[in-house]
Amino acid sequence: MTALADETMRSTALVHRFRCMAVDVTVELSYPAGNAQVAADRAQDVFRRVETACTRFDPTSALMRANASGEAWCEVPPVCYDALVEAERAHRRTNGRFDPRVLRELTALGYDRSLPFGSGPLDLGPRTNASGSGRTLRLRPPWRPGFDPANSAVRIGPVPVDLGGIGKGLAVRWAAEVLRGSAESYLVEAGGDLITAGPGPTRDGWHASVEDPRGGPDPIAVLDVTGRGCATSSIRLRSWRVNGRPVHHLLDPLTGEPGGEGLLSVTVLDPDPAAAEVWSKTLFLAGRTGIAAAAQALGLPALWVDVHGAMAVSTALGSALLWRASDGG
Repeated sequence: MTALADETMRSTALVHRFRCMAVDVTVELSYPAGNAQVAADRAQDVFRRVETACTRFDPTSALMRANASGEAWCEVPPVCYDALVEAERAHRRTNGRFDPRVLRELTALGYDRSLPFGSGPLDLGPRTNASGSGRTLRLRPPWRPGFDPANSAVRIGPVPVDLGGIGKGLAVRWAAEVLRGSAESYLVEAGGDLITAGPGPTRDGWHASVEDPRGGPDPIAVLDVTGRGCATSSIRLRSWRVNGRPVHHLLDPLTGEPGGEGLLSVTVLDPDPAAAEVWSKTLFLAGRTGIAAAAQALGLPALWVDVHGAMAVSTALGSALLWRASDGG
């Protein structure tokens, strides 16, 4: 997902770029006020704090300390506390289809460290603790963590959690909040998740291109994201091989295995980028045969691409779809 803007208008914008949470982040403020640079720096600090507190790749992070505490209470920084509260709400809102309790399965598949995605095909070789390719359903009780707001303490439970996707969506949301009043319009974009406010750099709205999950420089669609959040769940980058079989990071909590059979990517619009992130993954797990019905039942503005390169959209996407490439092109 890439925001588009007329290059002739760049002189009226402050563009701040940095890398955080293993993705490139862009903060753009169009027709900025005098405090714009300070606001952009504060937005970057939001990402740094979310990364530090919520990463699963540092055993000393607040999240991993809470995971290690299991059934015992663990005090965490407010940013980690709030992220876990939001994750539990998303778990309830999706009737358990969004479930962050997949850390053990990700680790078993070799995703136990920050992998060099994008540098070429990854083959992690044989792993004796990796599960097979079966799709056996398992009974898992609803996630009911404990929250103590007075002490900023959490009790995660016996199964450790991963806040990867929703953490990025929350960082986008919270970063945007600190930009209010610093520009006529602004954008926060981080690795496929974004939110915009205001009339845009040319005052005719914000437009974003949707990348082709098969690769290549040309987009497959352009969306109107004015005043909206947007997120894409895709397996284009975070895919690798274990024990000779292809796997990816979007795990189905019902099986503990990579889900979304027949799909390459799903993009969802929502006023909140964190909600868009949750719903894009939820729809992805419905797979090619179930996604249209799921998007219709939930009334979600969505676009998806299957393994054959065919693109489809939900009715709710409506006029937000400004342009689309021909299927299979």
